[in-house]
Amino acid sequence: MSNDIKIRKGLDLKLMGLADKTIAAAPRSKKFAIKPTDFHGVTPKMVVKEGASVKAGEIIFFSKYSDRVKFASPVSGTIAEIRRGAKRRILEVIIEADAEDTFLEHGSKNVSGMSGEEVKELLLEGGCWPFIKQRPYDVIANPDDAPKAIFVSAMSTAPLAADVEFLLKDRMEDFKTGLEAISKLTSGKTHVSVAAGSSLADGLNGVEIHKVKGPHPAGNVGVQIHHIDPVNAGERVWVVGPEDVAIIGNFLNTGKFKADRLVAVSGSEAPKAQYFSMRVGTNVFELINKVPSSVRIISGDVLTGDQIANSGFVGFYHNTITLIPEGKEHRMFGWVPFLDNHIPSMSRTSLSFLFPNKRYKVNTNLNGEERALVVTGEMEQVLPMDIYPMQLLKECMAANIEKMENLGIYEVAPEDFALIDYTNTSKIEAQAIIREALDLMIKEVG
Repeated sequence: MSNDIKIRKGLDLKLMGLADKTIAAAPRSKKFAIKPTDFHGVTPKMVVKEGASVKAGEIIFFSKYSDRVKFASPVSGTIAEIRRGAKRRILEVIIEADAEDTFLEHGSKNVSGMSGEEVKELLLEGGCWPFIKQRPYDVIANPDDAPKAIFVSAMSTAPLAADVEFLLKDRMEDFKTGLEAISKLTSGKTHVSVAAGSSLADGLNGVEIHKVKGPHPAGNVGVQIHHIDPVNAGERVWVVGPEDVAIIGNFLNTGKFKADRLVAVSGSEAPKAQYFSMRVGTNVFELINKVPSSVRIISGDVLTGDQIANSGFVGFYHNTITLIPEGKEHRMFGWVPFLDNHIPSMSRTSLSFLFPNKRYKVNTNLNGEERALVVTGEMEQVLPMDIYPMQLLKECMAANIEKMENLGIYEVAPEDFALIDYTNTSKIEAQAIIREALDLMIKEVG
């Protein structure tokens, strides 16, 4: 039996360049990278040096503040370079890959006969722990915590995001094994949310199924947690992405850390909008080749992804690469809603509300600048949570910890405010404000 959740607030951005559901094998990248910047709050301590040979699944660094949290190489090869930034901060660990992978063997496991502690230790030693994140704070889970529940959002409503049902089509056995394993990490329930009408929930046992319907951000795990089992002060819940669950399951079934993903290359400027089979940390050039400087490459979706160079690498948690035009030109009379001049918008000054099924070609223009103008009730239209986003953002900017707690800071993550970034008249960077506030909470409250 499933529980139905209907989300009414939000906004679906229908953009051009949706990936066709065809799969191409990406050419094997000559270089792969693990980027510590993908793991918020982690300060890496290197285990290997430049020039060292590593196997796929071999640990290359661990977290300075929790040496049990380890990060593994996605491929076998040679540590070609450790790229550093200001104050010698490690930005990327570049691995020059072998022609074929040699795996560090952990041995296949029968999950049914394992205890929760055994599963935890194996995931920590095998480099799979970074796939498990926690709320509050949206950081890698602390293995010393006891979560009250675990959440998996097996759906995505973000613009041009990869279709989760398609991602898992051929990986259901690994997905089921992974669910069984992570369920042992909590004494509470494991919640799996699927889109209404999806067949993903068929055959899943031992988990709580929720069928979710509604516009973006209905697919955000934070929104689902809010409607199922909200996080209060002092509580922890863990979240795992659906493809990451399958990677964990494959690791347990085979004893090998094989971090394979299907990545949707999408967007109006994509050379060919389709899915590619690749390994975590692949060089994006192998997926899209050279693109003009007038195109922005985003690892992730257009609302929450990271801008990368043509020679950059796919983010650790990302299964979407989006290509859209750089907004280098101003729209002529942009305030006038000509048919060829409107963009998807909550505002009726655009004509997009007249064409609910039309897909739009958008660019990176902000269509305005940050301004001292706050429209009451505007932010609430795209945040389907029982909190006051405008007041929360104000207290975050003022660093008022007590009021932040009272207004629901423990329930939110930056991605939950992505649509506010897009729709709010003030043009403030809401995601950045929430991230800084969460960092303050980690430091002051823990």
